[in-house]
Amino acid sequence: MKALIFGKTGQVARELARLLPDAVFLGRDQADLGVPGMCEAAIAAHPSDVIINAAAYTAVDKAESESDLAHAVNGAAPAEMARAAAAQGVPLVHISTDYVFDGGGEAPWKPDDETGPLGVYGASKLAGEQGVRAAGGVHAILRTSWVFSAHGANFVKTMRRLSGTHDQLRVVADQIGGPTAAADIAAAAVRMAQVLNSTPEQTGTYHFSGFPETSWSDFAREIFSQLGTGTTVEDIPSADYPTPAARPFNSRMDCSSLRASFGIHRPDWRNSLRDVIAELEST
Repeated sequence: MKALIFGKTGQVARELARLLPDAVFLGRDQADLGVPGMCEAAIAAHPSDVIINAAAYTAVDKAESESDLAHAVNGAAPAEMARAAAAQGVPLVHISTDYVFDGGGEAPWKPDDETGPLGVYGASKLAGEQGVRAAGGVHAILRTSWVFSAHGANFVKTMRRLSGTHDQLRVVADQIGGPTAAADIAAAAVRMAQVLNSTPEQTGTYHFSGFPETSWSDFAREIFSQLGTGTTVEDIPSADYPTPAARPFNSRMDCSSLRASFGIHRPDWRNSLRDVIAELEST
């Protein structure tokens, strides 16, 4: 499978590089998603069997003051990719987020549930999804949540760093979701790309997140437990940790259609966390 990947240094892109070492990976220097026309030109210059978009504007809080850039990268660029991919008859796997929902209730979100993003980041990602669907080509939109890895900036790395200087940390306890390792997302994206090449009727929107669902505070406790530190966690409400962009309280995701269509099961994030911590400890 000849793959073209948008993204090079992000968490999922770096894991994709391990799985698809012969793929073409395009960083910002080769395909700046904020510049109209660059994605279409890149797709024309790199014929492929499948395209995976693992690039995004992910600064959730900063997006509140950089709305135009967030919408260009997360909204307009994926739509442009999808149109170019559809014109060439190439499947597109596009990675999205739980932030397209408003986080209400306690039931796991299903792919066809009504969306309602709380901030600019979620709205920009939703615009990207809409653009991908509107292009009319073979595609899979993969919504995921709470991404972590040994690379980049993420919750696991932050907790590990802070555990070296703090005996106790105050962590939000009223936001619930499924932590998801970037390596697991990459593996799911590759599997979906392979299936779409032979079974284009699997086009659609899917959810993928780790299980069991947990809070940020309990996620932190598991991180400290696996690290073997003595750091303890104090539960706090979201109101005690204000941020420029509102976070969804409920990021539970119903992943049953992904299992039915692609045979992809939800990974236990605690096992994936062990692999990430082992990698961090070995460097």
